[in-house]
Amino acid sequence: MNKPTIFFLLVAIMTMTSCANTPPETPEEATSTTAEREFYQLKVYTFDTDEQVAMTDNYLRDAFMPALKKRDIGPIGVFKQIPGENDSTRRTYVLIPFSSLEEVVDLEAALGGDNEYQTTGSEYVDAAHDHPPYRRIESTLMQAFVDMPQMEPSGLENPRSERIYELRSYESPTEQYYHNKVDMFNAGGEIKLFDRLNFNAVFYAEVISGSKMPNLMYMTTFSDMASRDEKWKAFFDAPEWKELVAMEKYKNNVSHADIIFLSPTEYSDY
Repeated sequence: MNKPTIFFLLVAIMTMTSCANTPPETPEEATSTTAEREFYQLKVYTFDTDEQVAMTDNYLRDAFMPALKKRDIGPIGVFKQIPGENDSTRRTYVLIPFSSLEEVVDLEAALGGDNEYQTTGSEYVDAAHDHPPYRRIESTLMQAFVDMPQMEPSGLENPRSERIYELRSYESPTEQYYHNKVDMFNAGGEIKLFDRLNFNAVFYAEVISGSKMPNLMYMTTFSDMASRDEKWKAFFDAPEWKELVAMEKYKNNVSHADIIFLSPTEYSDY
């Protein structure tokens, strides 16, 4: 499949999703909001061995991230999932901001023509079929919320090794309920409450294409787990939240939620 075909397929996916999940915009609204909203790709690597983890870390740090930065793509976040009681699978999360869908489509071709990238990342790029650098890669494509159109890397100053990045995924029972939950974040004031309580949000985004639909995702940052727990208690105790969650129009708009705790790698941009 050639690059123009892939690009138009992505545009079609985005258009169909937008039509299903959001009400029609006026031309003025479309001009003032859509143009400045970033797109995000979240890549999740799953591994079977320590060797695979090391090979992919070397590739991301020494080849992939430098190649993207040459193209003014960034900042790029690279995180390790903190194992849970019921899930000890090793995963690496890579969060990449893009200014347009075309930039997403162009990247693979650009990397294919980048000799420095190909040479530096050869162990990963040219890996044999019986010695792959990962078990699988999952990819989610998103567009930033209207009320936070640009990614904001955490302003925390404590050592990265102590920080907790919390990635949340909210699924809705239907597209209509999904739009309602997005509205709850934007017009409803949920983002403003997160800001007031210093949740250090990295992004809030609508999922355009992914394995879970309809779906939104967002990431917040805390200096440590104790700080995270304190801030969430303050959130649920806040009068704004109690008023918001009691509103009939925002009832039943989340059918499933996933909470993933991450720690940044030493080479992550944030």
